[in-house]
Amino acid sequence: MPRSRSAPRRKRARSRGPAPVPAGYPTLIPYLAVSGGTAAIEFYKKAFGARELQRQTTPDGKLIHGRLKIGSSLLMLSDVFPGAGLASPATVGTTTVTLHLYTPNVDAVWDRAVAAGAKVTMPLENQYWGERYGHLLDPFGHHWSLSMRVRMSNAEKARKRAEAEAAFARGEHPSREPPDVDV
Repeated sequence: MPRSRSAPRRKRARSRGPAPVPAGYPTLIPYLAVSGGTAAIEFYKKAFGARELQRQTTPDGKLIHGRLKIGSSLLMLSDVFPGAGLASPATVGTTTVTLHLYTPNVDAVWDRAVAAGAKVTMPLENQYWGERYGHLLDPFGHHWSLSMRVRMSNAEKARKRAEAEAAFARGEHPSREPPDVDV
């Protein structure tokens, strides 16, 4: 039976516990499994300007938990431990995730990441959707795309779109060299 409008409403009991999501945390945070967690923290600091917020290690130096801030985003990571059910990209040979980083000066961050040891997997260049964009592989096997929005003429966007569509039609990725083929 529906409640009458004049029936008193029960007041919700206020929780005395912590907030469900910590203050200042986004609701989605990438958590990376790595081989060499403390080295990964140092790489992300050099390459992407990460600020270290937390580091918990075992007595022998393996990373139990690390928390970094890159720009306005959080990134968590740890070494892989037996029985955890996780594997690092170095163990399985790849990752299915790309971490995308927007930055106001993509060329500077790109150069810093490459100098710190990242490998270029797709050159940094202006793309048809109006961003300067490229892909890197970090020394721990994680893929990164770096980007910033740029001003481009409609003619340049159209030319780059046509080039990309032609590459896809050939079964190639538009910004990667065709694979080496032994003849």
